[in-house]
Amino acid sequence: MKQNEKKAKKKKMFPLSRKLALMVAAITLSLSAVMIVLSYEHYKTEMYAHYEEFAMNVGAVAASQLDPDRIQYYLDTGEKDEAYETAYKTLCDIRENGGVMYLYVVKPERYEVWYVLDTDPTENAIPLGYHEPYYQGAFAENAERLARGERIEPLVSNEQFGWLMSVYYPMKTSSGAPAGYVGVDIQMTDVMNDLGRFARQMILLMAALTVAFSLVFIRITTATMAKPINRLSAAAEKLVEEQSSEGTETSIFNQLTIRSNDEVGALYGSLSQMEHDMNAYIRNLVSVTAEKERIGAELNVATQIQADMLPRIFPAFPDRREFDIYASMTPAKEVGGDFYDFFLVDDDHIGLVMADVSGKGVPAALFMVIAKTLIKNRAMMGESPAEVLRHVNEQLWEGNEAELFVTVWLAVIEISTGKGLAANAGHEHPALRRADGSYELVVYRHSPAVATLDTIRFREHAFELYPGDTLFVYTDGVTEATNARNELFGTDRMLAALNSDLDASPQQLLTNVRARIDSFVDTAPQFDDITMLAFHYSGPEK
Repeated sequence: MKQNEKKAKKKKMFPLSRKLALMVAAITLSLSAVMIVLSYEHYKTEMYAHYEEFAMNVGAVAASQLDPDRIQYYLDTGEKDEAYETAYKTLCDIRENGGVMYLYVVKPERYEVWYVLDTDPTENAIPLGYHEPYYQGAFAENAERLARGERIEPLVSNEQFGWLMSVYYPMKTSSGAPAGYVGVDIQMTDVMNDLGRFARQMILLMAALTVAFSLVFIRITTATMAKPINRLSAAAEKLVEEQSSEGTETSIFNQLTIRSNDEVGALYGSLSQMEHDMNAYIRNLVSVTAEKERIGAELNVATQIQADMLPRIFPAFPDRREFDIYASMTPAKEVGGDFYDFFLVDDDHIGLVMADVSGKGVPAALFMVIAKTLIKNRAMMGESPAEVLRHVNEQLWEGNEAELFVTVWLAVIEISTGKGLAANAGHEHPALRRADGSYELVVYRHSPAVATLDTIRFREHAFELYPGDTLFVYTDGVTEATNARNELFGTDRMLAALNSDLDASPQQLLTNVRARIDSFVDTAPQFDDITMLAFHYSGPEK
């Protein structure tokens, strides 16, 4: 199936040689078009300049045959004297023998043009004094300049009389005032035909050069670029197939021999280096994967060991009716730094511990094991919470090069009376619900966290639980649980979760809080350990 897909892709692939051929043809055609346009414009400009010079010479000769000072007289009177007739005959001879199609004399005004003399031998000849009240085409665009007697550029038009070049030679009176113009119209049909033939010849020539140049270029590029690149492409496909099917080291590009001192040679060198680096990466990946599997196995063992260190069997004290207790810890990584503990100091006293080690991962887990062991050992000796934390601080401070510390809430409760002592070393405030009330935070001054200083005097305070009261302690992973909008769960949401079911057992209470946290966080990742403990006091057994 995969082989068929690969063959289909190869059939659809557009070869590089064809792309180069099309590219060369497009570039050559573009250059040819530019050359044709430039050559045509140059030839056209030269031809126009030649005929303009010729027409100006004809106009100069014709103007010399007519007295400019008499032009206004002829227009005013309409009379044709001997000088006029002589000039008319001479201009007719110039038109017939000079290769000029039309030769005439006009005097432009601002809004109209007056005809003085027209050598047209047909019945369409314009009589003396005829005037037109408007201008058309390019003639109209130059009306202001013509009225001032200025020289204008030749006008080429085919609007009415075919291809004509109209040149106007200015005439001045003896005082220098504008007298009129000698108009010379030259037939440009032959010229335009010559230009067309020139353009066609250039197109044919450039087309032949394009084909020849493209064939030569394609042959060269195929030998120097397309074939080596095809070899590199085939080697790359073979490399991908072998890597995807076997995942082993290869030696494909090293078997090629491409000697080219250009980008193709550089590409060959890069691909050979890539193959070398890929083989090194595979060797490293195999080693790293094996090491990762070993570390993963060890972390799984560490996770199990840490879980086994925390009390996990509930009900924890099935024969004691005076209280009920439940706790849970969900690490953010394989192992965590949070821990809880509860234990009977004697038949009438129970110790409760909630702690959070700074940092994450294995270092925090190792520090947690030591801290938990020290706290329980000192508490089992009957010391007060403040004394326990003082001794534990002294022991953890020594050799603490990693500068880790642990926040601890520690309480010892007399089961028969509900009276207790608690010490809070930088930990979260516990929540307490009286039998007839709702959960509220118990706020009092903290002591510094354990292992932050070499000697610390820890404060402790007395409290009393009455039958029906419930105590809830937790780590900051509860209140600092964060959703995708970077919002914290906070104590208000925690208290709302606690108060959603005031009659809930300790286990159900923790389940309610965790459900609210999960709903709030949604798909956002867990960044901190979430640890909780609930203690319900029923009172002394009757």
